[in-house]
Formats: sequence, structure tokens, C-alpha cells
Amino acid sequence: MSPDDGVPAWLDTLRNSLDDPGTPHTFTEEERRPAAVLILLGEDTLPGPDGGAPVGGPDLLFIERAAGLRSHPGQVAFPGGGYEPGDHDLADTALRESVEETGLDRDGVQVLGELATIEVPISGYQVTPVLGWWRRPSPIGVVDPGEVAAVLRIPIARLADPENRFTMTHPSGRYGPGFFIGELLIWGLTAYMVDGVLTRGGWQQPWDRRRTKNIPDRYLGRV
Repeated sequence: MSPDDGVPAWLDTLRNSLDDPGTPHTFTEEERRPAAVLILLGEDTLPGPDGGAPVGGPDLLFIERAAGLRSHPGQVAFPGGGYEPGDHDLADTALRESVEETGLDRDGVQVLGELATIEVPISGYQVTPVLGWWRRPSPIGVVDPGEVAAVLRIPIARLADPENRFTMTHPSGRYGPGFFIGELLIWGLTAYMVDGVLTRGGWQQPWDRRRTKNIPDRYLGRV
């Protein structure tokens, strides 16, 4: 572990990358719709796929959005949402939304920093990823079934596994990285953020970008 604050050594590469978070996007005041997501890194021992040996080590926290939502139904995402006037900053936004969606105890989360803000033209949001270390894990679960179908911890080893990586194709012709974890698909903005975290953390493995899949219809909502 790091000698100063208890952050484990396996996070050093990712943490050190925050010195160069990239070039933030800029917007006019009329375009600004600030939002934040929490990329929460923890450690746990989880059941292996198909009842196999347990999978341990670092993991990331995700939510699966409710299938009945008009926007992004059934999609796997990082917890988060829009900035509210009472929020102290965007890290506060990410933590507040995570509590509302997963029941997380925010006092057990140590914020490590932020990555560059990402513009989402289709929604008008500017999304800031907030990195956190789950230094004191707490019980988590679905708070509002109308919004969230499941709360998930997915090992980084499974996300980095080349067998779980695909290039996803949208009906519009857009394409980008995708992750199939069992029956779950991670695509779109969340997949781009996961891909970036894998690269920054030194966990990225070469994968065949020629392996393509179409995004299933059930994930294609209004937005």
C-alpha cells in the first residue's frame, strides 16, 4: 500500500496518470449541463463465471438501468447524474447520485481525482468521471427499482479479458468499444470510460477490434 493514505499499490499507475488527465472540453454557458459519474475501484472476492472458482482482486462498481426507462433502458453504467445547485462540486454530485442509486456509504469512499470532462452531444451533458477508492466497502443494492435494475461489482480482470471485448456497431453507423460480461453488455460512453481506465491503470490487454457485434435492440431507447 502507499505509505501515506492507505491507497493500495495496484492503484498507483492509475492514480499517477491523473497528473495528465487530458484536455478538458469547453462549452458555452448555454450548452453547459454538468454531470458526473463515480468510477469506484474496490477489492472483493466474487463468484466465478458459471459457478466456477471465485474471482478476486480489483473491481469496478456499475448499475444496470431499469428496462422500462425511456433513456438508455437496461444499459450498464457507472452511477451518477446531473449536478444540482446544492452540490459542493462534481465529486459531490457523483457521490450523492451513487448513494441515491446504490445505497453506498459515501464516507467509505476516498476521491482520487477527476478525468477530463466528456461532451455528450446527444443529451447536451458534459460528464466528468470522478475516480474513487472504496477504502471501506459498505452494503449496496437497488434503492429505486424504477430507476435501477441491479447493482454490480465487475472484476477488472474480466473487463480486460480479450475474450470479452468487441467493437459494437450502432444502427446509425457509429461504432466503439464494447464489453460482454456474461449476458451484460457495456457500450457507449461507459465503455469508452472503462477502456480509458484500463489503459491508464496498466490493465489493458491487446484485443481484436475486428470482432464486431450489433448493439441489441433492447438497449436502444429514445436516447
